[in-house]
Amino acid sequence: MNGHASAGETWIRVCARRQELELRRGERCVLRLPVSTALNGLGEQSGSGMTPRGWHCVRARIGAGCPSGAVFVGRRWTGEIWTPELQEQQSERDWILSRILWLSGLEPGFNRLGEVDTMRRFIYFHGCPDTEPMGVPLSHGCIRLRNESVISLYERVSVGTRVWIGEGEPAP
Repeated sequence: MNGHASAGETWIRVCARRQELELRRGERCVLRLPVSTALNGLGEQSGSGMTPRGWHCVRARIGAGCPSGAVFVGRRWTGEIWTPELQEQQSERDWILSRILWLSGLEPGFNRLGEVDTMRRFIYFHGCPDTEPMGVPLSHGCIRLRNESVISLYERVSVGTRVWIGEGEPAP
């Protein structure tokens, strides 16, 4: 499938080298946000802890109406709101907060199906504690954003919004 965005289409570009997300309308950037991609780098293999490359789409939007800092486990709100005290009690937890934009690969054999399937790997855009640094690759494979940023992004995209993830620009 050709993943290229058409003129005027809203799409997302994630540049792992710059640790930056751009929400674009066609070729125009309308929102730029710092992110944190995987500590293990870029790659598609299941179990790698890497952020998958290539063209994806938003397959599901989770968390509408939840408060900022809402804690998700298994894509369900636990009823908890993240606090520094909760963080201290559960310091090893990989916090998924505020909103989830669940991604699905669009490139069969590269980031879709089999051992490289982005959706089966549970790769999301999601919020994280505001104490976590942005602009530094530290995630377990997902793309982390500040809570305020993921809520803003969530409100601007829909299911089907295309997403490109890579080191620089999308391939022609």
